Amino acid sequence: MRNQTAINEFILLEFSYGLQVQILLYLVFLVTYMVTITENAVIIFVVKRNHHLQKPMYYFLGNLSFLEIWYISVTLPRLSFGFWSQSMTISFSSCMTQLYFFISLMCTECVLLAVMAYDRYLAVCHPLRYPAIMTDKLCFQLSILSWAGGFSISLVKVSFISRLTFCGPQVINHFFCDISPVLNLSCSDMSLAETVDFALALVILLVPLLIIVFSYCSILSTILGMPSAQGRSKTFSTCTSHFSVVIIFFSATLFMYARPRRIHPFNLNKIVSVFYAVFTPALNPLIYCLRNKEVKEILRKIIEQAVLHTSKFLG
Repeated sequence: MRNQTAINEFILLEFSYGLQVQILLYLVFLVTYMVTITENAVIIFVVKRNHHLQKPMYYFLGNLSFLEIWYISVTLPRLSFGFWSQSMTISFSSCMTQLYFFISLMCTECVLLAVMAYDRYLAVCHPLRYPAIMTDKLCFQLSILSWAGGFSISLVKVSFISRLTFCGPQVINHFFCDISPVLNLSCSDMSLAETVDFALALVILLVPLLIIVFSYCSILSTILGMPSAQGRSKTFSTCTSHFSVVIIFFSATLFMYARPRRIHPFNLNKIVSVFYAVFTPALNPLIYCLRNKEVKEILRKIIEQAVLHTSKFLG
């Protein structure tokens, strides 16, 4: 029988394992956080400082790296603090704030990945018109659309959730405030909140996904029509890093969010959440750097110059 007293704070179960496992997880998450911040900051720095990368594709990559820094910062610092202090309580307002920013950044990434796919579509399928279409002004407008769209949709979703009444037990079987675990604690009629949330989740996931599918179908058709195998390989290589990121991101988010919300939380949800909330922001810069020859070459030169300057300084 549920306690019908309204609550104003929650308890995040996080990862309730033994002390040794918790210490190991704390170290893994701390290293992952530091690596993610460093990787994405390096990409932003390289894109901003190198004139060879002043192209729409890298402008959007800089946006994505900036987003990933905040994306992982919404969850990991709070999680690491919980590991360190053993304090697992979070106030209702802090929970809703964390939920809002996490969903906002996730929705923004959905739109931004669609924008990046559209950019690749124009570059591959309409190369002569590409410079005239994808101007600096349009790049800026598309990035604003991504951020404004993501944060606006999240505002609607969270506003409906925050108006629900939550009752005891106030335990959230998760390591951050996510939609499904939070909804499981509601003791009021949440049919409208669920319907709005589910509908907006389908819109923000499926519309960008359809744009991505259309873009890559057109790109594939154009590549297959090229007479030269070398041309096909070179063109395809410009899209593989983005396509890899799309596969990783949408496979996890569709599993978690494109289904009715009030499901009983279980450890599989938590594992999937760790993958897309913690490890994906760390993987994305590696994918773009390892599969992009232009970025790899510039990073190699920067590292060589840094090593040369260091050796001169020490010598």
